[in-house]
Amino acid sequence: MAHYTKHPVAAPPTAPERESTGHLLLRGYIILVLFAAFAHSAVYNLLGEIGAAIALAAFLVATLAIGIPMIARGRPHAFAWRRLPWAATGYTVLALVSVAWSQWRGATLITWVLLAGVTVNALFIVHVLTWHEIVRALASAFKWILGLSLAVELWVALVVHEPILPNFFVRPEGEIDAHWYWVRGNLFDGGRIQGIVGNSNLLAIISLFALLTFGILFAARARWRTTLALWALLAAYFILRAGSATAYACAAAAGLVLVVALLMRRAPTPGARTRLYVVFLGGGALVAGLVWLLREPLFALVGRSADLTGRSDKIWTKVLERAAEHPVFGNGFSSPWVPFDPAFKGWITDHHITVFHAHNMWLDVLMQLGALGVVLMALAYLGLLWRSWFFAVDRPRWDLDADRSYSPLTLLPSLFTVVLLVQGLTESTPIMLWGWMLLVLLSFKIKAVPLVGVGERERVIERGERSRRVP
Repeated sequence: MAHYTKHPVAAPPTAPERESTGHLLLRGYIILVLFAAFAHSAVYNLLGEIGAAIALAAFLVATLAIGIPMIARGRPHAFAWRRLPWAATGYTVLALVSVAWSQWRGATLITWVLLAGVTVNALFIVHVLTWHEIVRALASAFKWILGLSLAVELWVALVVHEPILPNFFVRPEGEIDAHWYWVRGNLFDGGRIQGIVGNSNLLAIISLFALLTFGILFAARARWRTTLALWALLAAYFILRAGSATAYACAAAAGLVLVVALLMRRAPTPGARTRLYVVFLGGGALVAGLVWLLREPLFALVGRSADLTGRSDKIWTKVLERAAEHPVFGNGFSSPWVPFDPAFKGWITDHHITVFHAHNMWLDVLMQLGALGVVLMALAYLGLLWRSWFFAVDRPRWDLDADRSYSPLTLLPSLFTVVLLVQGLTESTPIMLWGWMLLVLLSFKIKAVPLVGVGERERVIERGERSRRVP
């Protein structure tokens, strides 16, 4: 009969190390930061301009108060100064320096503080969380946005029975432009829904990010996979109900990149990869040409005009005219455009609302920071695209072992990057707020920790490798 010996061949099993309460609170705070970044329009609609500014300032102060002591003491590890995303850092510095020649100095200073705050929070998240924790935090933030979006749509449709304006004001007497509403209450009448973010296009893109995140976690065999599948179904439903042509294009691009990355992982030799590159790059160029030639019927199919709903003649023409005035260094940084600044107030309007960005990230950068800004932004995104691609398709290796398994998590940065680049053709979100946060966060994390679950800066809690350094 088997019995416990006094001379075991191995140490008795012990429970894995649990997360400290402080680290759990830190993760909860970061989820709140991510929620405020992605659902910034909800914060704006709820608190107004001043309230939203105070909220963003509070998050910046809190992050600095938490992060500076941690970095000074080397917790949870030394800050990777040499791995900073230098192109994005250079763009941030150029944005601040542009106040010297800015045509709208007040707007430059206001929006640069916003850019700096988002940058600081992104660097802080990379420093304190592992790859696994970052993906989980993103998933939690997306769940809150999707859940609250469903709740507010149900509340407006079933209880209020009227569209609501910002600050939960019910529709006033008389006619009002539908674009002023926060939530229109279209959940059961077949119209486009806005969710808590108050914008169909924004809801669709966030839902796409959520769908990709949930899918990656599902493939990584995370806990509660059935719940993840239900969240993914809700995200897919929101994408369909939001009816955003940009989101459909981003989803198609992300799907194509996912297929190519998985085929690259299965390629047995470098020659096989080369053939795949030739086939897909050539096929991609052919598809892009066909889309351009057939743009009118394709846009009509999704209910859009060939000029992208007035972007080319109403917005882009005026932006290019202003960019031509200062083509090298630009007119001065302002992302987003400050609607109450005289330079932007009433300059370009849509449905009697002042437009606050160029609806194309490259034209926006060209107008603000000129050709120099475009070069820095291109370097930032090309660097991220390059690193994220090989982060996804190369087998993890740091010694002679070349047969380690791929991690599904390594696919997420390249999918996010492609979505941002495609969205940037018709929106300027990838250069501000959560778009900028993702650029800085992913660029810095891939440079600092190029392997998931390996290295000093990627101590995974599940393996009990949290820092035990004595203060």
